Amino acid sequence: MKKPIFKRKWFIALIIIFGICLIGGCVGGEDLSEPPDSAAATEEVAEDVPQEYQNALSKAYDYSDIMYMSKAGIYDQLTSEYGEGFPEDAAQYAIDNIDADWNYNALQTAKVYYEDMAMSKDAVYDQLISDYGEKFTKEQAQYAIDNLE
Repeated sequence: MKKPIFKRKWFIALIIIFGICLIGGCVGGEDLSEPPDSAAATEEVAEDVPQEYQNALSKAYDYSDIMYMSKAGIYDQLTSEYGEGFPEDAAQYAIDNIDADWNYNALQTAKVYYEDMAMSKDAVYDQLISDYGEKFTKEQAQYAIDNLE
């Protein structure tokens, strides 16, 4: 029987790395190599959108802009009882309305695996597309692999 994903050593290591990156981002100032902050996009949400939908969209931006997650990964995190616990319709609204560069997210995630975790490009690709991993599309994963280094 497989361990749940949150009990696996590689997952814990990944969370620690992302936590360090998050702290470094808060302390280290603005990184101009990243796309422009998309928080402003959440301010342009129509007033008739329920607050829960707006909250889900805000969280989706956090997961995209800070942790560089895939669209499917963000949806799962938003709806998970161990994650944000949003209803499926609120999470779907967030996914439908987030303005994210999924290729960029795949590349940033690939860099962590390749440079910080010393994985091979083949292993990184597999992790990026895995249903038990990052859940990027094959095209997004290939873009990341093609643009490593």
